[in-house]
Amino acid sequence: MRQVEAERVDSTRLAVAVARYLFKLMAYKDEYEVARLQRDPAFRQRIGALFEGDYKLNYYLAPPLLARVDPATGVPRKMRFGAWLGPVFGVLAKLRRLRGTALDPFGHTAERRTERALIDEYRTLVDELLARLGPDNHALAVQLASIPEDIRGYGHVKQRSLVAARAKWEELLAQWRGGAPAKKAA
Repeated sequence: MRQVEAERVDSTRLAVAVARYLFKLMAYKDEYEVARLQRDPAFRQRIGALFEGDYKLNYYLAPPLLARVDPATGVPRKMRFGAWLGPVFGVLAKLRRLRGTALDPFGHTAERRTERALIDEYRTLVDELLARLGPDNHALAVQLASIPEDIRGYGHVKQRSLVAARAKWEELLAQWRGGAPAKKAA
């Protein structure tokens, strides 16, 4: 990307955007990563520094198989789990080697499949951008490559932001394919 962009446009904006946002898509936080972060000694030290005396940790989670859906909002309700979940996080963090294998119990969820598909879609987009990149469409290419910036959150929050990002992606991609100029940012 960097070489093609430098040859055709004498810029690095697109290469930087692709590097940043492909990394973002690939570095999603799954259950193994959340467990690792919870068991990180530095995190434990920060928690200990915030509170004096005897304190208890509680975790508020919406596990896919256990959480009930709130009928008013349509989103999973979080459940409270006590400190006993800490050691479970420790075991789960060690099981990260299962990530991406047939034995990964979380890898078959719709959320994980969507995250992996996004990476493939983004790589396909990058190939398409490279094929037609030029000075006249460089700014639009950077906008397209930066779409993952709008995909934030975890679970249903991420799904909601993905819907909005995908609409923007489709609009910009139609401009790219149709040759229409990109709309200027407000």
